[in-house]
Amino acid sequence: MMKSLPLSLFSALTLLLAAHVQAETRPDHYQGEPAETLAQAVTNFSEYNARLAELLAGELTPAALSEVHQLTYTLENALAKINEETAALAQTLEEVHVASETNQPQLVKDRGEAYLAVSRTLIP
Repeated sequence: MMKSLPLSLFSALTLLLAAHVQAETRPDHYQGEPAETLAQAVTNFSEYNARLAELLAGELTPAALSEVHQLTYTLENALAKINEETAALAQTLEEVHVASETNQPQLVKDRGEAYLAVSRTLIP
């Protein structure tokens, strides 16, 4: 059993090195459309999901696969921004929740309006 540990360790290190070399030799990638605001992220998410659906409905030729590859960068940017904003939105909703439990009507109103302003960007 002692002999298998060094062999296993060697195998794991070899795989990690191969993955690192492969990552360094991958071609340059696209940046995708930016998602600097939640509204921009939602717009890009909707538009690029529609483009992806069109591509998936057709034949996945090398050209189509290249398009899919390119548009996934914009979708990833949009999802990252949506995730960031919804995490903050959850915190705002928690503030509304706690304020409602502790009888703070002005805080409920203020934070509730802030919550609705952001949430309506996601779903009007």
